[in-house]
Amino acid sequence: MVNHVGLTVRRGEVHGLVGESGSGKTQTAFSILRLLPQGGRVTGGSIIFDGTDLARLSEKEMTKVRGQRIAYIPQEPMSNLDAAFTIGSQLMEPMRVCLGISKAEARKRALALLAKVGIPHPERTFNAYPHEISGGMAQRVLIAGAVSCEPDLLIADEPTTALDVTVQAEVLDLLRELQDELKMGVILVTHNFGVVADLCDRVTVMQTGRVVETGPVRTIFKDARHPYTRQLLEAILEDAAPRGPLTNGPIESKAPMSTDGSLTSLTGVKP
Repeated sequence: MVNHVGLTVRRGEVHGLVGESGSGKTQTAFSILRLLPQGGRVTGGSIIFDGTDLARLSEKEMTKVRGQRIAYIPQEPMSNLDAAFTIGSQLMEPMRVCLGISKAEARKRALALLAKVGIPHPERTFNAYPHEISGGMAQRVLIAGAVSCEPDLLIADEPTTALDVTVQAEVLDLLRELQDELKMGVILVTHNFGVVADLCDRVTVMQTGRVVETGPVRTIFKDARHPYTRQLLEAILEDAAPRGPLTNGPIESKAPMSTDGSLTSLTGVKP
């Protein structure tokens, strides 16, 4: 269950959503897209996107928002590509549906996107099946698909989790370049404070389904106010001996903290 979640993402801003596994990060991301697991529902609050409350839209209206206005990069790239279809067909279909373009134009755009995300042989990858490419290339393909319709908001859910360190750095550089080029707002779901420090402008910290602290990245790193945030920061190993497990810090108020002293809006999500 996720309760009292409130965060604001501005155009051109990268907003990190951090917390340990099970803290509610991915469910929060799914609630924005209205793609909660079976039985899940938004029970209160609002999801305001460009002046429209997504929580009140019909499923048909939400279909027009997903992909075209709000895009999503999932975890585990290899398991999120359909093994029965070529990479090219999986890139072209969303563009043909969302943008209403021809097959020839979709192919041209897909090849250009594969080149833009750093795939060395776009034509070969376009004609390949998922099992014929590496995990790093698969993640680049998913990023290409996510930005193919030039969305206003990109939700990247642990986009580097299954990748080795070198490929992680390349993917983060790619996300930074695309975000700057397209002026997208980005929600970056992660448990890695190193990624937050490298890429994000603001950060929201979640614990057991609640937001406990939010603010500019530099402020949070320099002067974290909530005990849980401080524990997460202290858990970063820098030539130090491993520390003990995290303990549950107290939820000191019913609303999340903000470094400017204000309170954020409230949204409830139940599984």
